[in-house]
Order: sequence, then C-alpha cells, then structure tokens
Amino acid sequence: MRLRRRDLTTVYLKKKVATTDDEGYEIVGWSEPVEVKMNVQNAGGTVNAQVYGKNLQYIKSCKYQGDDIVENRDENVGVCLFVDKDSEPDYKIISIQTYKTHKNIMLEKIIGNSND
Repeated sequence: MRLRRRDLTTVYLKKKVATTDDEGYEIVGWSEPVEVKMNVQNAGGTVNAQVYGKNLQYIKSCKYQGDDIVENRDENVGVCLFVDKDSEPDYKIISIQTYKTHKNIMLEKIIGNSND
C-alpha cells in the first residue's frame, strides 16, 4: 500500500518531557516538534462507534508510512494537527497498529489541560 502524496497532511509530534525546576518540583513540558506526514481522516464505522461511543467525534484515524512512530513506544505522544507546531498539542496518539507497509494510528483530541 502506498499513500498518495496529495492526501498527506503535515503534523508535528511532541513527546512529554519531565524536568525539575530550581526548587526540585517536576515540570512536565513538550519536546521539540518532529515533522511527519500522514493521511488523517475522521474516524467512523460500526466498530469505532461501538468502541468510542459518544467520543467518536473527537477521534481521528490516520495512516502513516515511516519510522518516526513506533508501536508500544509512542502511545500518548502529542500531535499538533490543527494548531501551530510551537503550541501545545491538540491531539494525542491512543493506538498504533503496525502492518507490513503502513501503520494505522488513532488520535484523540486533548480536551482541557489534562496531564495524562
């Protein structure tokens, strides 16, 4: 399977980074953005409706070809989809399924300032 270039959207990945301040308190921030291109669509279908229920409107289904996103490592990584790369991410990766030629990635909208 090959993704068409015209269907790809540029998004930016940001990992959570924990640092400590001068007084020893932990501060959670975001790493530098990493640019990736993926096919992003609204999630739909019977199975996704059963899994996500009313939250389906906050879920995006993506297809990705590359090595920047890895299953069992990059879940909960922030994704800047509709915001500037210097902003806080508006989506996070909730699942990654690896196939031979591509990866299926599910994104969930980050609502509020949750520190999940």
